[in-house]
Amino acid sequence: MAGSPTPVHLDALGPKGPYRAQARDVVHDVTGRPIAELSMVPRLYARRGMAALRRAETAPLDERVRALAEAGRLFATATVNGMSVDAYQHAVARVSGLPISIVREATRNTATSLAGAYGFAAQARPRGSRDGSNGAGTAVWIRRGDVFAVLTAGNHPGIHAQWVEALALGYRVAVRPSRREPLSAHRLVTALHEAGFGRDHVILLPSDHAVADDLVEGADLAMVYGGDAVMDKYRASTTVLPHGPGRAKILITADTDVMRHLDTIVDSISQEAGAGCVNTTAVFVEGDPAPVAKAVADRLADLPSLPPEDDRAVLPVKRLDTALALEKHLHTEAAGATPWLGGDTIVADLGDGAAALRPAVFQLDRADAPQTRLEMPFPCVWIAPWSRADGLAPLRDTIVLTALTSDQALVRRLLDEPTIGNLHVGDHPTHVLVPGLPHDGYLGEFLMRSKTFTNAAWEMP
Repeated sequence: MAGSPTPVHLDALGPKGPYRAQARDVVHDVTGRPIAELSMVPRLYARRGMAALRRAETAPLDERVRALAEAGRLFATATVNGMSVDAYQHAVARVSGLPISIVREATRNTATSLAGAYGFAAQARPRGSRDGSNGAGTAVWIRRGDVFAVLTAGNHPGIHAQWVEALALGYRVAVRPSRREPLSAHRLVTALHEAGFGRDHVILLPSDHAVADDLVEGADLAMVYGGDAVMDKYRASTTVLPHGPGRAKILITADTDVMRHLDTIVDSISQEAGAGCVNTTAVFVEGDPAPVAKAVADRLADLPSLPPEDDRAVLPVKRLDTALALEKHLHTEAAGATPWLGGDTIVADLGDGAAALRPAVFQLDRADAPQTRLEMPFPCVWIAPWSRADGLAPLRDTIVLTALTSDQALVRRLLDEPTIGNLHVGDHPTHVLVPGLPHDGYLGEFLMRSKTFTNAAWEMP
């Protein structure tokens, strides 16, 4: 598809097969060139698709496990929907603006995640439901429902590695792809069908926001990606799992030799092109933050500005007008902060209608400055002073915190803080995820529950 003048058709994938709708979204690359046409399904079609999921019966576990592994192989190696894996990766890089090395890594990781989906999902299984030795009864781990809806994001193709765990656990799944980058979701659902999952077990329903709300309401459970508005909308829901901004952070206490940990700090900010929810957006320094800000800025300034399909690319790329709008927004938000990098411009014009987003480093004068909560889709970090008097308040509401400290009492307090999703102590970058450990909690915690089963007349099959 790379270089083709004709955009590829991304049809909806319903229970009766591909569906090419009259209403279509044009998917552009970072220069504005059309890459694909995405069929947008009407409300009636979506409701019929959800009804088909409701009627279907779950396949046996061994069949699901085999099909997931095969789907992973197809996703990572095969020609799917007429697109080779190389063409797919090139297209995703050009559409998302992420460096192609990141897209390739995400492709490999998705295949691994599919092959191990049931094992990863079962990590959330309570110990009591694994042990059937309690007399005639046992605790059984069961689904909370049958139909799961996913409203995906388009900032990184790797996010699709999580929702497949619902298929492993026996859910039938409706996927609403991102309209910004629908290629990954379409390829994955197609691969799942080719691997043996029924068309009434997993469907792809591209839609506008109104129809997307219908998907959430029509499912037993749903997972939704979005910003603060999405978090506020679903925060109290027991049937919708919202995933919002990460706001990953690093804390450096006075007993730490910062320069020994500079690689960890810089990697946390810039790896994955700084576009992930687990990339560090705020660094808190006990003491003077200026030396840290200078050291980080000096390192980030050396990153090259290249097109996303270049093997050496490390920075995200956007359309030039989008990049200029982001720069304007950044500089408005940074009013009163001290710029160490990016204070003049973050836009590197690539000459073809696209621009690389250069890193930005700003120093703040207090730990509770509002900028510490600002996330940008490129390497952008706010470095602020922190003192024991500030306490944990500036560190709350974060998906992952790396603490560079030897203060074990502080570590215990950070571990007990419920609004810190994950805690790393020492040289573990915020963006590095350990396979099998929770990213933002285990999805199985949300999808499943335990109940007691006692039947003296017969044994569990």
